Amino acid sequence: MYGDLCLKTYLCILKHEKYKKRMIEEVIRIETKDLVDIYGVNNENIQLLRKAFPKVKLIDRGNELRVLGDEANMEEFTTFFSRLERHYTKYNKLTYSDILLLLENGEKLEAGTEEPLGDDVILHGREGRVIRARTPNQLRLTKSIYVNDMVFAVGPAGTGKTYTAVALAVKALKNKEIRRIILTRPAVEAGENLGFLPGDLRDKLDPYLQPLYDALRDMIPPQRLLTYMEDKTIEIAPLAFMRGRTLDNAYVILDEAQNATSTQLKMFLTRMGNNAKFFITGDLTQIDLPRHQSSGLLHAIHLLKDINGIDVVFMDASDIVRHRLVTSIVNAYEEDKNVKQTLSV
Repeated sequence: MYGDLCLKTYLCILKHEKYKKRMIEEVIRIETKDLVDIYGVNNENIQLLRKAFPKVKLIDRGNELRVLGDEANMEEFTTFFSRLERHYTKYNKLTYSDILLLLENGEKLEAGTEEPLGDDVILHGREGRVIRARTPNQLRLTKSIYVNDMVFAVGPAGTGKTYTAVALAVKALKNKEIRRIILTRPAVEAGENLGFLPGDLRDKLDPYLQPLYDALRDMIPPQRLLTYMEDKTIEIAPLAFMRGRTLDNAYVILDEAQNATSTQLKMFLTRMGNNAKFFITGDLTQIDLPRHQSSGLLHAIHLLKDINGIDVVFMDASDIVRHRLVTSIVNAYEEDKNVKQTLSV
């Protein structure tokens, strides 16, 4: 099974006087809700496959593509279709041009003559867009999570902490390294007391979780993302909802961790189960907790930084990948903070 395509084979021996060859029927079940991703606009992808493989019969009926032919031709077609599956899984797209390219150069591409990806490439997002680590510290994050099970990414706004974490999680899901992605953050602005807000739970949380949704939309086609959300392959929930759970076979991201107390962070970090990766992001300059509460992020880093399997990556203004003015704004506030600290001494 690759991505959203599931190939199930049914062997049918057709005994007919006109045919001496054994005929085989295979059913390719398309699990994605957006069939145009596979069939193409006006079924142009299927029409191209019919021309490329005239000795097999293709019948598309909703989420099922039935294929009929003799053993030799069926083997040739299913081998090629497996290439299409791998391409779609990797690049999140399958266009008419993609199929033509694979028809002409498929074996060479499969053999590895395709231009190799650099170390900075994390995955291919929607429409095949390359998502890569854009700064040295982002690259350090991508490498650290492979050798550590828990990584803290701490830095100012705009340094790509959350975006990089989500990209790494989506990559792990695509590679079947984990079964689900769990994204969480403290709903501090609502005091995590969401009952007074209108709507159901998702309506109440959406305003606080938009950065996570935005990152996911860049990386996963809309219909597939909707399916993942519905079947809980991807789950987004407030930090308070993590209590009592064991999070195994999962990639878990805690965003805005500076707004979690020490008690909340301890609760979250001890949810880690088998085959889990924990990614904690935060900005110590943007703490929204009430004055009588202190952030648990700095305390957690101090306690855990020397434990094997845990890494801490500090990011700074040089990692900011937003508008150039954001770097200047962050630096200005940092300088102001330093001046105030000097005057208070």
